[in-house]
Amino acid sequence: MKILTINCGSSSIKYQLFNLPRTKTLAKGIAEKIGKEDSLITHYKGDKVFKVREKLDDYFGAVDRIAGLLSDPKCGAIKDKSQIAAVGHRVVHGGEEFKASVKIDSEVLKKIKDYAKLAPLHNPPAYNGICASMKIFENAPQVAVFDTAFHQTMPAQAYIYGVPYSWYEKYCVRRYGFHGTSHRYVAHAAAKLIGRPLSRLKIITCHLGNGCSITAVNHGHSVDTSMGFTPLEGLLMGTRSGDIDPALIGYIMEKEKVGIEKVEEILNRKSGLLGISGVSNDMRDLIAHAKNGNKRAQLAIDIFLYRVKKYIGAYMAVMNGVDVIVFTAGIGENVGTIKNRIVHQLNNVLKKKTKVLTIHTEEERLIAFDTYDLIKG
Repeated sequence: MKILTINCGSSSIKYQLFNLPRTKTLAKGIAEKIGKEDSLITHYKGDKVFKVREKLDDYFGAVDRIAGLLSDPKCGAIKDKSQIAAVGHRVVHGGEEFKASVKIDSEVLKKIKDYAKLAPLHNPPAYNGICASMKIFENAPQVAVFDTAFHQTMPAQAYIYGVPYSWYEKYCVRRYGFHGTSHRYVAHAAAKLIGRPLSRLKIITCHLGNGCSITAVNHGHSVDTSMGFTPLEGLLMGTRSGDIDPALIGYIMEKEKVGIEKVEEILNRKSGLLGISGVSNDMRDLIAHAKNGNKRAQLAIDIFLYRVKKYIGAYMAVMNGVDVIVFTAGIGENVGTIKNRIVHQLNNVLKKKTKVLTIHTEEERLIAFDTYDLIKG
């Protein structure tokens, strides 16, 4: 069965075509700068790379062009788009409504659009991509896989904030957590790798990239996670501040004479590793700068390490121990010195039997399997 996965960003679409249940990737690619004159699709089939430079007016135009590439005799992997059995979509926010992946109908589509109020940067592109796919792959069922769904197993004491409870009742203010698809994938992969049932393991999954989050996975269920109402809370990240005192926002608004939108922009796009170091949000660059004596780059690294260690320690307390710690995503997988330093600093509290693993996250593969399972019934 041929399953297409689609992951829409603010001006991009990542896609991958799988042949299931063998999990073989037939083709993949990314469409970038959608809506701009210099749009580009980079398409991969095996070890061959194809670049298409043409204007993609909108998500419909981008998905339509992707469908054409997938069925192109030179670079495609199917004869025509009717061979695609289903399309799986990454959707960042499903609120409390969606606790698992679902087939998309008109009601689900409406709710995805409604949850844009909680994820204004992420849900609208997903909604547009789904609408385009429903028209272009008109006979293929569409499936939504939500980043927030995995964290819906958190207990109330983990997701309710210390604010008036009426805010939760009226405005859905609570911890939601994100990167759920990645955390779920690597937790399952870790259990498989060490040959033990997920239902018997206490796992801490560390998704460390430009965006970072840590999750406590107790016997297969997310019981706490570092991101909150938005992806801004938690760890120090590439350009996001992570945890701060909320009173800081009003203080800076008064001192800098700026509005809330400007402060939110700074906290999301000009803070974190970039804000502290002043030179880069890329951990590899910071390590190089630190080796050359840049003290602010070294400070940014030290704060990053401290925050990760602190959250791991907290989640060990939450689960009363840990069997496996997993590192994944750009920093977690590729910057070995960071993982090694974190593990070294935790040596005094980790048991000898605790496994530390590095696992490549494959969110698209999990989306494809969820889609396959739903279609198969």
